[in-house]
Parts: sequence; structure tokens; C-alpha cells
Amino acid sequence: MLQALIPSAIPQGSCGLSTVICQLHSNLAPGDNTPVTAYFSFMKIILCSIGKPHEAYIKQGVEDFTKRINNYFTAEWLLISPPKNAASLPETELKKGEARLVLQTVQGDDFLILLDERGKQITSPQFAQLLQQKANESSKRMVFLIGGAYGVEEVLFKRANYVLSLSQMVFPHMLVRLILAEQVYRACTILRNEKYHHM
Repeated sequence: MLQALIPSAIPQGSCGLSTVICQLHSNLAPGDNTPVTAYFSFMKIILCSIGKPHEAYIKQGVEDFTKRINNYFTAEWLLISPPKNAASLPETELKKGEARLVLQTVQGDDFLILLDERGKQITSPQFAQLLQQKANESSKRMVFLIGGAYGVEEVLFKRANYVLSLSQMVFPHMLVRLILAEQVYRACTILRNEKYHHM
């Protein structure tokens, strides 16, 4: 017989990412009430970028940090190919085409975080708090969007729930993918009070 007990508060040090915490009491043997704690994380992180597949110089790092994130909760990359004949399109039309593809991909209840240099700059601990806050609100998916070479159409700013700036400097899109993956992983380690992040 298994008895599930869900406490009213998430213990400090747990990931807290849309987590249900169950303490299971096994009664397989008479008098055996040894508790077994299990953590189930339901929020999924989608790392989304417009453009071609990861280039070789960035691929290994991106895959490594994404694999690490999956030790905490499910995460995956979604790469959106640019519109057909993108090279011949004016900048405005290209951005509109990319926006249509993104809106076809994003679900209505997704918490969309748009990366843009004009967005809000926060510290890594504040970033971790943002992830925890949205997860505790039972968000099913948190989607991070890296736009195209010319940025994103205004409609995506309106759809975004949060606009985040990694820096006031401009980085190559491939490098942004690596920085983003590392920061998400760092946030998870902060929430777990692990040694990766040094204040």
C-alpha cells in the first residue's frame, strides 16, 4: 500500500519547478514505514531559436548544458527554419514571416520569454526566482525565444509574457543559444543550492 502525502510548502533546496512532492510510505513488510521522497517536475522548458541548426563550434556546449537541465526537468530545443526565399525578402517581410512561424508554434498557455537587448536585465539568482515563480504557478511550458538576424516583429513583443536581455551588447545568435542554455542550467543549480553558482 502506498500513501501519498503532499505537504503545503515546498522544502527549501528542492527544484520547485512545478513540483509535486510526495512522501511515499511503503508497507511491504509489517511495521515498515520507511518514507521515500519523490520529486516530480511538470513544467517543460522549450529553448526556441529561429535559424539553422547549431553550428559545430557551439553544438557540443549547447547539447551538454541541455542534457544537464534535463536532470532537473524536461527541456528541449526547437529550431524554426526561416521562411522560404528568406534571402530575397526585405527585412520587414522576413520578420513578419518569422513571426507567423513562431505564433504557429507557441501554444496559447505558454509563458513566452523573448530575448532582446532592449529587455530587462536581471541577475542569475533573479532569473532562478523567475523560473521558480512561474513553475509554482503551474505553468506547463516556459518558452524562450531567440529571434532572427534582424530581431523580431512587434507582434511577438505583444505576445511575450516577459522580455529578457542577456546583455546590452549584441552577440551572434549561435553564441546566445549557448549562453541561454548555460543560464537555465545555472538557475536550476541555484534553486537546488548546488555548488555550480558562486555569488
